[in-house]
Order: sequence, then structure tokens, then C-alpha cells
Amino acid sequence: MDLKELTAFQTILKEGSFAKAAAKLNYAQSTITNQIQRLEKELGFQLFNRGWEAELTPAGRIYAAEVDRLIQHWHYVADQAKAVLQEETGTIHVGMLETHARQIMPEALQLFRETKPGVTCSFVIGNTDQLSTELRHQQIDFAICGEPSDMSELRFEPLYEEKIVFVAAENHPIHDHNHPVKFEDLLQHLMFVGGPTCLYYISLTKQFARHEKVPQLYSVSQISAIPGFVAQVPSVGAVLATTPLPKGVIPVPVDWDPASIPVGLLQKRETIYPSIACEQLKKRIKEVIATHY
Repeated sequence: MDLKELTAFQTILKEGSFAKAAAKLNYAQSTITNQIQRLEKELGFQLFNRGWEAELTPAGRIYAAEVDRLIQHWHYVADQAKAVLQEETGTIHVGMLETHARQIMPEALQLFRETKPGVTCSFVIGNTDQLSTELRHQQIDFAICGEPSDMSELRFEPLYEEKIVFVAAENHPIHDHNHPVKFEDLLQHLMFVGGPTCLYYISLTKQFARHEKVPQLYSVSQISAIPGFVAQVPSVGAVLATTPLPKGVIPVPVDWDPASIPVGLLQKRETIYPSIACEQLKKRIKEVIATHY
């Protein structure tokens, strides 16, 4: 079996006859017929009913349903083999949450470069909502983020879970409460939170909805900036457990049951044959996450 035989079969299906397929491929019709006969011999069953130019047999219909994928796989394997023989080059576009830009990606990139030094990377930092949109528009190859509410066209592979924590300056009155602090005691204080499209913001609003009082909220698009505001403005900040805290800002023990936010690899569902380089980078990211989380 070779690619020419598969292509001949695929072209017959698309054109509707042996004659039209021969014209499309610039072959004699006898050449197309011989290619199909060789393919049938190698497969061990007939693809077309004899006496009917392009009427598929039951076995032929099953094979026809997979021929596009077979040809795609053939090209993919050939391309990947060439990439191994030659130095793989190109650019991988990766989206990530800001915490990953500091804590995961530098180490993963260093490991990746040991095997793929010719491949460059372009990193986009954003929240889950932004990254899932860019993924759908094919502006990035994959992302490390949360699981978006709209999973159409996408596939999510969870790798670890994030927790929401509250922080405040050491001299904030919230620390005068008995610990752990009741959740409702937080609600009387000014609070800095992430942007409305953040998954953890959605989780927080569900908690707020269970109480009569809602805190005065200031939203900050970058969660990593919240501790800086908390250090200067008398307030409480809602951040992720992995968010670095500056000197003078400490966690507030709170009596509540925060929902876990799964974080993992997000990619397009239709990506059947991703590049070797993409798969290698994902593998390194998983290794780093497994080590640190």
C-alpha cells in the first residue's frame, strides 16, 4: 500500500467516477484501475462492486470513512520523521495564567530547550476566559489555565487544583479577630479581588450570595498585583494560594470551605496530530507541575 493508491481511492470518492478521478490526477484511467486493484489485493477485500464504476461495497464504505484520516496520518508521520532528521524549528504559542509565568514555565522551558533548542516560544499571559478565546481563534497552540465554562471545541486535562486565600497587612484589624475568622467577618472590609472573568471571582461571588452583606469590591485584572494594594490600602485581598506575598502582608485564616479551581492543559479538541515539539513542551510542563504541586 502506498500514498498514490490511497489518493486514487480518495479522488474517486470525491469525483464520483474512475474517469473523472483519472482526469483530476492526470492519469490514464487504466492507471487508476490498477492502483485500486493493487489496494484491494493488499487489503484482502473489494472496495467497489464489479460492474458498477464507483459503487462501494459494505467493506469499501467502512474504509472510505477512514481514508481521509489515513492520508492525514501518512503525511503527519512523514513530516515528523523529516523534523527528527532535520533540526526542528518554528514557534510554539503558549497561553498561561500569570502565576505560571513565574513558577512553572521558566523551569519547563529550560528542560524543553535541552532537546528542542531550535524551537522558539511565544508566551501570552491572561485569564482563563481570554486564553480560551485565543485558543478558539487559533492564536495560541495550547494554554495552562482553568477550565472555562464554555468547553465547546476545547479539551481540558486537569493537572492540579488551586485554592483561594485571603490576605491582609500585618497591622490590619482583621488579625485582631479570633482565628480562624468567620467568612461573614470579612464582608465588612474593603476587598481587592481579580477581574470578573476570573474563575476564582465567580467562585467568590457564589459565596457572597449566601450572605446578606456584600463587601465593597475593587477589581484588579492581575491577581499578582493585589498584595501590593493590600500592603498600602487598609483592605483584605482574595488571591490564589500560589500568589507571592510581599513583606508585611500575611494570610488571614478563614473558616470557610473554598471550592477548588482545577488548573491544567487546555487545547483545541480537533487537534489530532500535534507537533512533536508541542507534545514535548507539554510533557516538560507536566513534569514541573508534578514536582511543585
